[in-house]
Amino acid sequence: MIQAGIFGATSYTGLELISLLDAHPQAGIAFAASNSMAGKTLSDSFPKKPPLPLIPPQEADLEQADLVFLCLPHGEAAAAAIKALEAGCKVIDLSADFRLTDAAVYKQWYGKDHPKPELLANACYGLTETARETLPGCSLVANPGCYPTSVLLALYPLVKAGLLHGRLIVDSKSGVSGAGRKPKESTHFVTVDGNFSPYSIGRAHRHLPEMEQVLQGWGSKQTGMLFSPHLLPVSRGILSTIYAPLSNDTQLDDVYDLYRTTYDNEPFIQLLAPEATATLAHVVHTNMCTIGMTLADNTLILTSALDNLLKGASGQAVQNMNMIYGWEETSGLIKTGGDHASY
Repeated sequence: MIQAGIFGATSYTGLELISLLDAHPQAGIAFAASNSMAGKTLSDSFPKKPPLPLIPPQEADLEQADLVFLCLPHGEAAAAAIKALEAGCKVIDLSADFRLTDAAVYKQWYGKDHPKPELLANACYGLTETARETLPGCSLVANPGCYPTSVLLALYPLVKAGLLHGRLIVDSKSGVSGAGRKPKESTHFVTVDGNFSPYSIGRAHRHLPEMEQVLQGWGSKQTGMLFSPHLLPVSRGILSTIYAPLSNDTQLDDVYDLYRTTYDNEPFIQLLAPEATATLAHVVHTNMCTIGMTLADNTLILTSALDNLLKGASGQAVQNMNMIYGWEETSGLIKTGGDHASY
């Protein structure tokens, strides 16, 4: 059994991780660190959570942890990762600090120099279904972003088969928890309730270079993806609609067979029948990614849904932990009897 520490334990993703680890048969919690709630127990503020003591991050004893999860803002996570790695811990980072392989691209999109650019080449990109060969024994895992997870899993079979023939257009919607716990004018209840709004559209969102980097790594020659995220007035969930141009002679049945061959044995991917569409109701409170598809005028329209806090963050992080240590990939993520866990 390993012991895991959590930095940013009272963030949305940190809270999900605590629930998952509290029930995990092979992982315990070494410490839960929080700047904002240090000195309290977790159950003081979150009655359904275990009574874990919350400590200041600087008091975290890394010697007691085998692995640490970083649920911290971009920039802060990199500094914490460096200390944890130096202490001999494995690191799963849920921020963007190790997702991009080029330090110059990181600076362009995040507005600061990376504190340890030489680590970027050593980080494993933890899109679990496509990274199983690199994860065992990996010391530093960059957990993918929530939007990229929904988009990349939907595109993986298509791109690897070389069937994409034109510019991708991605239209994504996320629940408010995707913006994190820190209050913002745009995420106040009175702003979000009854509203529906796009933001950072076109080629302005920070997840864009992450998605293009991975697609190019899979062999895609396409550039200039258009990506338009939207804020949904719901607490959690992501639904991405992806418009992927195909060659003129591609048939929907052939594409569906490709996806079925790729994903039939995946425990956390649900492929819907042709013409069916994915919805948030398929996935919220689970670690599933549900994918639907239809073909219209040589454009494959993919719908991909997941829970941004689980498959898009903490659930995928636990998947990656399971793979690092050679455990069953579903360990701690599916209840006895096969039902997908709800948190």
